[in-house]
Amino acid sequence: MKAFESKHRILILGASGFIGNAIYKELCAYFKTYGTYRIPKKIYEDNHHFFQYNVEEDDVYEVLEATKPSIIISCLRGDFNAQTIAHHHISEYILEHDCKLIFLSSANVFDAYSKYPSYELDKTLSGSIYGHFKIKIENLLLRLPKKKVAILRLPMVLGSQSPRLKEIKQHLHDKTAIEIFPNIIMNVTTDSKITQQIHYIINRNKFGIFHLGSTDLVHHDEYIKDIISLISSKNGVVYKHVYTTNEDRYLAVLPKFNKLPKHLEITSKEVLDDLLK
Repeated sequence: MKAFESKHRILILGASGFIGNAIYKELCAYFKTYGTYRIPKKIYEDNHHFFQYNVEEDDVYEVLEATKPSIIISCLRGDFNAQTIAHHHISEYILEHDCKLIFLSSANVFDAYSKYPSYELDKTLSGSIYGHFKIKIENLLLRLPKKKVAILRLPMVLGSQSPRLKEIKQHLHDKTAIEIFPNIIMNVTTDSKITQQIHYIINRNKFGIFHLGSTDLVHHDEYIKDIISLISSKNGVVYKHVYTTNEDRYLAVLPKFNKLPKHLEITSKEVLDDLLK
């Protein structure tokens, strides 16, 4: 299996972030895997598979030339304009080389819709700056040859080390208000499930658009309360109810066409279980 899998050279842009680092840990035992980090840290500087890369200051071409990847996984964060330029350069590289891109997008590409969950081929429309940016990159990538691109739209991503969970714990510690959105219906996932799904997409040479949320949907306010009851025994938690609309609003990504095998699916209950690991 390892001999078969090691044919790829993988570059993870944003490998020092929460999701990027989880992907690196999943793949590095099977493939020649490289990653980028933004802020200098000894752990990365001593690892010759890691390259310092600041999307606002550095040219992504230099990292591409140094690593010569056959698969690029983009989980970059940072200035949206700088990211857009970087993805233009990545697109040019992909056209000229035997290389494929896996791009981590977001359920926010649908945040202007509200009546239903969203499926892979639904038209994207966003009312947020973040969602609008993700749509811009998606549209750029959809002009590339189909087999060279996989777009993964993610819902809220949780995990024992996730920024979202750390933020909740900080609020609990500081006794400050935790925002909940009573009218938002969404789905969720974990970093560990995403990494398994990406591994499968690489092994099976899959391409296209994937919706990687839990198979069931949850209300934002109820789910955040479920998380808090799991991780804290404190009473008197302060909530700030945020009403963006009077009616239920969906921010959920469900698969219809590009379904993954059953063992790669996840439920919202399994996401909660994962937080306790």
